[in-house]
Amino acid sequence: MLPPLPSQLPRRVFDGFGYSTRSVSGFVDAGSVAELQAAFRYAGEHGLTVGLRGSGRSYGDAAMNGGGLVVDARRMKRVLAWDPATGVADLEPGFTIEDMWRTFLREGWWPAVVPGTMFPTIGGIAAMNVHGKNCFKVGPWGDHILEADLVAPDGNVYRTSRTENEELFNAAIGGFGMLGAFSRLRVQLKRVYSGGLRVRGHYCRDLAEQFAWFEEYTQKSDYCVSWVDCIAGGASLGRGQPHSAVYLHEDEDRTPDFDPAHQDLPGHILGVPRALVGTILAKFNTNLGMRLLNFGKNLASRFGPKSEVIQGHVAFNFLLDYVPTFRDAYRPHGFVQYQPFVPKESAQEVFTNILRLTQARGVPSYLGVMKRHRADEFLLSHGLDGYSFALDFPVTPANRAVLWKTLHEVSDMVCEAGGRFYPAKDAVIRPDHFQRAWGQARIARFNALRAMVDPARRLRTDLAARFGLCGPEGA
Repeated sequence: MLPPLPSQLPRRVFDGFGYSTRSVSGFVDAGSVAELQAAFRYAGEHGLTVGLRGSGRSYGDAAMNGGGLVVDARRMKRVLAWDPATGVADLEPGFTIEDMWRTFLREGWWPAVVPGTMFPTIGGIAAMNVHGKNCFKVGPWGDHILEADLVAPDGNVYRTSRTENEELFNAAIGGFGMLGAFSRLRVQLKRVYSGGLRVRGHYCRDLAEQFAWFEEYTQKSDYCVSWVDCIAGGASLGRGQPHSAVYLHEDEDRTPDFDPAHQDLPGHILGVPRALVGTILAKFNTNLGMRLLNFGKNLASRFGPKSEVIQGHVAFNFLLDYVPTFRDAYRPHGFVQYQPFVPKESAQEVFTNILRLTQARGVPSYLGVMKRHRADEFLLSHGLDGYSFALDFPVTPANRAVLWKTLHEVSDMVCEAGGRFYPAKDAVIRPDHFQRAWGQARIARFNALRAMVDPARRLRTDLAARFGLCGPEGA
């Protein structure tokens, strides 16, 4: 029940997942389509803007609406329909990736695309069109959404698909919540024939070897991802450890284990309880400390075993969840994750320049992850035929100004190369970067669709405002 006056709404402080962004908003949680519609009506009656929020796993300000109203739909998490013969499920938006695999793996189905953590809601995942380690082969999450119901601020519920309201479908997926709230998603899961994957670790001496490895292994693998040492320089610039994985074929695993309980991550890492690993990592959370950790990981990667192993789907896919408190190592000021996408023709040059510039400025990334991607059809998609480079930068009062300056210069490089950015992880790009990355024609079409479903411009997030979509330029 919404209170008579906005001043009576519960107010909450929201952090981005990286702890580097924060805002205060009124808060409402919605458990049904009717409650979503009521929240939009209430906002209209009281002149409030509305931001949509799921699990709050976006690193920056994508799920924040400072001074307005935040609507959380995590109570909407039912399975509305399920066909175990085809692997097609109708799900509410509060269903998480963890809910998906725990529910459907026992019948031999796995989410076709997953991010590096199992905790985001599928409504948020659709809004950000999340990708995984297999994007080069199967595309982003949106490629596996068959239908989507969208509750818009105008009060209507739009059924969208590739044959019905197609343009709205292609814009809402990857539209970072600026066209409405998903209330139902029909998704296609992936048939698997084992609870495990065949996984192999590799070693690359520098960035050039990393790119050569991707070009080879994306031709014969289902998943490819690489850790990059972003602190090493000179001849070792961009060295790292890639991993490839393939599904087991039908009848290849004579005792397939689909028990979700057997997928759970271990409680200890090298004998240390997982809950304490973040605290230990905090002791190394300096440029020198990370140099030492990366040196040790490099040695283990270079001289450790390279044999193929069978690894569970959860263990391979959800590396971020091995250390549930990893982000606490960056307290009290947090970190920003920055992920540019660059066409394959110029990616190696751009990534080389990123590593050199951030090292020269004294703000190296503490974690680097490379992935290969393919282009897709969605209006504001970050996807393209090329590579992405996810980077974690600690934020301190001493480095904040130089870090933002450096990342703006990096954004210029990315735009000049015809690249884009990942809104789910962004906290720094400016309106000019947004406009250059996606182009005026795409942005104009997106704004025309917003005018149709949200004529009063009720939907707002701090990220959309920073992109220039909520002021005079986006009106």
